[in-house]
Amino acid sequence: MQFFADLEKEGKVIWRAVCSFDNKTFYGSGGLNSLSKKHKKAEIGFWLLTEFWGQGIMTEVMPIICNYGFENLGLHRIEGLVETDNFNCKNAMKKLDFTHEGTMTDWEIKNEKFISLDIYAKLKSK
Repeated sequence: MQFFADLEKEGKVIWRAVCSFDNKTFYGSGGLNSLSKKHKKAEIGFWLLTEFWGQGIMTEVMPIICNYGFENLGLHRIEGLVETDNFNCKNAMKKLDFTHEGTMTDWEIKNEKFISLDIYAKLKSK
C-alpha cells in the first residue's frame, strides 16, 4: 500500500503483515503509529482477522513489536488505545505488562455511537 509506504518514509508509522511461519496464512497486521522521535513514544496497533481471535497470536506478536520500538527506534513509551468493551484485548494488554492509565469517555464515534477508549502504556525497562 502506497499510503503506508509514504507514512513510513516520513517516520510516522511502521506496520507489517502478521503471517504463519511458512508465510502461507495471513492473520492480520500490527505495528506502531504516531511515532514521535522528540517524545520517544508511539502507539501500538494490531488487528486480526476474526477467525484467528483467541488463539494467542496478538500476545505472541505484540512483544516483538514493542521490543522493536524500544531497541531499534529508541522509544521510551508505547501506548495502546482499546475500546472499553473489548475485554479480550484489554486482557491481552494486561498479560503483556501494559499499565491501565485511564478511560477516555465518549472519545470517538463508531457505528454512529460514542465509544470510550481505555489507554494502556508500557515503558522501556531500565
